[in-house]
Amino acid sequence: MATITVLRAGPLTTIQDWPGRVGYWKVGVPPSGPMDDLSFRLANAAVGNPAEAAGLEATMIGPSLRFDEATVVAVTGAPATVTIAGRQVSQWVPHPVEAGDVLDVGAATDLGMRIYVAVAGGIDADDLLGSKSTFTMGRFGGHHGRKLADGDQIAKEGLPAGVTRRILTDEQPAFTHSWQLGVTIGPHSAPEFFTEEDIEDLLATDYEVHFNSDRTGIRLIGPQPRWARGDGGEAGLHPSNIHDNAYSVGALDFTGDTPILLGPDGPSLGGFVCPVTSTTAERWKLGQLKPGDTVRFVPVRSEQAASPAETGLARRACRVDVLSTGGNADHGILGRTTTADGTTEVTYRRSGDDNILVEYGDMRLDLALRARVHALSERIDAERPAGLIDLTPGIRSLQVKADPDVWSQQTMLGWLTECESQLPAAEDLVVPSRTVSLPLSWDDPATREAIERYMLGVRSDAPWCPWNIEFIRRMNGLGSVDDVHRIVFDANYLVLGLGDVYLGAPVAVPLDPRHRLVTTKYNPARTWTPENAVGIGGAYMCIYGMEGPGGYQFVGRTTQVWNHRHPLPAPGFDPEHPWLLRFFDQIRWYPVSAEELLDMRADVAAGRGDSVRITDGSFSLAEHQRFLDANADDIAAARTSMEQARAEERERWSRSGEFAATVHLGDDMGADDQMVEQGRVA
Repeated sequence: MATITVLRAGPLTTIQDWPGRVGYWKVGVPPSGPMDDLSFRLANAAVGNPAEAAGLEATMIGPSLRFDEATVVAVTGAPATVTIAGRQVSQWVPHPVEAGDVLDVGAATDLGMRIYVAVAGGIDADDLLGSKSTFTMGRFGGHHGRKLADGDQIAKEGLPAGVTRRILTDEQPAFTHSWQLGVTIGPHSAPEFFTEEDIEDLLATDYEVHFNSDRTGIRLIGPQPRWARGDGGEAGLHPSNIHDNAYSVGALDFTGDTPILLGPDGPSLGGFVCPVTSTTAERWKLGQLKPGDTVRFVPVRSEQAASPAETGLARRACRVDVLSTGGNADHGILGRTTTADGTTEVTYRRSGDDNILVEYGDMRLDLALRARVHALSERIDAERPAGLIDLTPGIRSLQVKADPDVWSQQTMLGWLTECESQLPAAEDLVVPSRTVSLPLSWDDPATREAIERYMLGVRSDAPWCPWNIEFIRRMNGLGSVDDVHRIVFDANYLVLGLGDVYLGAPVAVPLDPRHRLVTTKYNPARTWTPENAVGIGGAYMCIYGMEGPGGYQFVGRTTQVWNHRHPLPAPGFDPEHPWLLRFFDQIRWYPVSAEELLDMRADVAAGRGDSVRITDGSFSLAEHQRFLDANADDIAAARTSMEQARAEERERWSRSGEFAATVHLGDDMGADDQMVEQGRVA
């Protein structure tokens, strides 16, 4: 097999394919793939490859590669100096290389951030869940799940050779330092979440790209929102907090007061508002935004957005300016209706030109709303209409993602409304519900380390520092941290969503409302969280599926919820897929020491041990309601006490200036080496 030797890898060169790992958003697996899909696909077109062939993405500085047999290559993306056998050659053009020749791609000279290399026949790589794309944080795909290193050898895939061609000037995307990004309004805009003035500011501001950005998201510097509400209620103290719902790639996510454009390695589920979302054809620009660039959001009508299938003039990428007559004047709300029984309002929210977020009821935690989400998801999945890509449930919402060229949003809206009228009553829900017992190392040293890193690199004066468990106690008016321990270990946590922070990570809520400890999330978020840390944010518990950023308040750490050995077996995991948990599982904790947990984690990584204990069962919404009715008075008293404590905490925040104090923090945060690719090379 023909091989390519990596003489110099550059700071961050990975193998990607297009469209990436599609169809697993609901369990927290991001699509990955090229950040600038347009430059990537044009590179493949230049060498005669199919658009989906795997190639290389390099950040800031390209690789140096030696070929052991003759082939054809093309380099696209950010302008860079490119040589073959020491001779300078042009980008956007197919070039022959002879056996022994070296292709050397230098640094991005000024404009743009990412460079793409295609090789005729494609590049072979590890395939997981239908894609070769590298997801470095998940440690899978590409070359052993990691960025390329000096001395690596990669192989050509050997796809049939097609016709090579030069990429014309009017096909090439335009690069700049002052970007415009076409966005649709929604899903969470004014006047519900932001003020009208906030949205006016957002659309009139040239946001600066922060160095603390990467493939998960582009962090921006801009004005602090005024916010249309005081807090997020049960979802958290900050007004950016909402009950967890699905995100779209390209959404502008306000994590507290910090805006972040979510990238192709970003999270699928989370509890923050997104006032605007970039259209699919505009998302290539996220891959080329570099620190110090500015970006202006230009509202466009979703029905007038360019087709993401296009790579030529119809993509409208050769112009810096976004041509627009204005956005949709509906605040991102496509329509409203009620459930068939007339008891619950249904809101259909726009999220880009490729998603509709179906939201049930008002902003509260109610398992009956999650039951309606489940019923709708099952109804849609049974029919699987052409163009449907993903169904991602949240706490009280379902995001329906479709190919906008096959299924327009207006067609989607009409069909979803019809589906809603056919759904059964929520109280009829009975679903399989396993009890999954997992070990928990309380206040684990790894979570303590994460807090220390946060205090050193982000902020030391946060109300939740230096000890998250004490903050949880104070937020809920408990007498001691022992009460926090008792409640966590007494609770049965019902899994309502997966992928809250990647890779099958559950967002789960205690079935007994008396066990629902409510906290706010970190603002700004942490840049590092240890794999399988356990935290509480809003009323929800989460197990972090992998290392990465995060905002939930720590209580401890557990064993793996993602099988990195897949398709090799691991104890407790279904052999058909690498995620441990399922929707409506019930998680219970049993205590272990930090040392015992390390041994258990080593056992799971080696495919042995019995740390995960599973018992089959079912969950009935009607039976749960009878439990709530029988304990209503005691539940009400406990919740009232906790709500009073949160009100007192919020008043302390207000007096201390906490809500205003966080506006500047995104500007000078430290960058964690494992997370911030731009910080490493800037």
